[in-house]
Amino acid sequence: MRLSRYFLPVLKETPADAQIVSHRLMLRAGMIKQSSAGIYSWLPLGFKVLRKIENIVHEEQIRAGHIPMQMPTLQSAELWKESGRYDAYGEEMLRIKDRHDRDMLYTPTAEELITDIFRSNVSSYKDLPLTMYQIQWKFRDEIRPRFGVMRGREFYMKDGYNFDLSKEDALHAYNRHLVSYLRTYERMGLQAIPMRADGGPIGGDYTHEFLVLAETGESEVFYDSAVTDLTFGDREIDYDSVEQCQGVLEEFTTKYARTDETHDEALFNEVPEERRRTARGIEVGQIFYFGTKYSDALGAQVQTAEGEKVSVHMGSHGIGVSRLLGAIIEANHDDNGIIWPEGVTPFHAGIVNLKQGDEAADTACEGLEKALVAAGLEPLYDDRKERAGGKFATMDLIGLPWRITVGPRGLKNGVVELTCRRTGESEELAPEAAVAKLIEIYADHRVTGL
Repeated sequence: MRLSRYFLPVLKETPADAQIVSHRLMLRAGMIKQSSAGIYSWLPLGFKVLRKIENIVHEEQIRAGHIPMQMPTLQSAELWKESGRYDAYGEEMLRIKDRHDRDMLYTPTAEELITDIFRSNVSSYKDLPLTMYQIQWKFRDEIRPRFGVMRGREFYMKDGYNFDLSKEDALHAYNRHLVSYLRTYERMGLQAIPMRADGGPIGGDYTHEFLVLAETGESEVFYDSAVTDLTFGDREIDYDSVEQCQGVLEEFTTKYARTDETHDEALFNEVPEERRRTARGIEVGQIFYFGTKYSDALGAQVQTAEGEKVSVHMGSHGIGVSRLLGAIIEANHDDNGIIWPEGVTPFHAGIVNLKQGDEAADTACEGLEKALVAAGLEPLYDDRKERAGGKFATMDLIGLPWRITVGPRGLKNGVVELTCRRTGESEELAPEAAVAKLIEIYADHRVTGL
């Protein structure tokens, strides 16, 4: 992509109403534009990252055996009245009426709707277990939307729902989700710590939130520092194995890690003093097991092998896809701008032409662009007739992990400069060697997307 042909409305000044780093940088980098309080248009650069994150979520959900689907953003209130949540949910639910005076709502979550789909189509234990999920826009009418996409009213979310015959089967689904979430976050360059949490309006006795440590986090968290040494890595998991999934859950949840809502000071004091930590955290996902709460209310039953009709056991599992952009930026930035992890970067590398119009420099940049595209990578070529300082500032602001700088002086020696955004380290390489190195770097970070 040529920057001269791209829509990238970067801002030189920080908007006065942006209170946290991710909000400031997303506005300055031309990723979003506020439409109204807590509601944003996703501009091309932000939309590309959103799609990268969405595709990672899809890939890991499908790897875990979960089935994608799509439900509407507007729901009839009748199901919510049937479950008892229509009045109980609170003012965060946007309630509306259609032209026939029927009560409708803009979905904040979809337990009722997915349970209705299930009860209309599944009646036998032979069709279990079943887990379906969607990635869809949601709406919660926050009284004070703030922090950009971190606490907006409209947000993009993965919500999944499992249906199982027994509590034991449903808890395996819970553990399976925890494993898939750990892999998902690590692919995005994040360490998300599972922490014991409160069920809130969803309900349930088993629930963990996944939190990314950041100074601007909305939750106070208490944890054993040993949890930050845990990584999922490249391990292969058989998601059908109860033992393997249970083993991963125990590995990542037996050390103390809780939000302020469930913090137990006595238990925390049992952690060695040198390992006790208090910090702020950003929630990027949550998993729930709530048993038969919704299946009892909505009559979602199956017939067992013995001919008995029983309510299915359920859980729900969410990942804040749009919120993750903010969390990734909060965890990956410096004074100059964003630093995207390779797995979610909108473009794999920037190409900066130090002397646009110079025949040798133009030819070299075009050759690099073609070679990277042929290798399946997406470069962003800054072909603007602008000063080098302005080009470097733009590249630093939008945070591409790698930059290739091309200038007449280096080309006379047969080299270009390859720079790592995270470390600032540069090396001079022949153009073909720079391309080869980028291909090697991204071999483990292939993510499809727009």
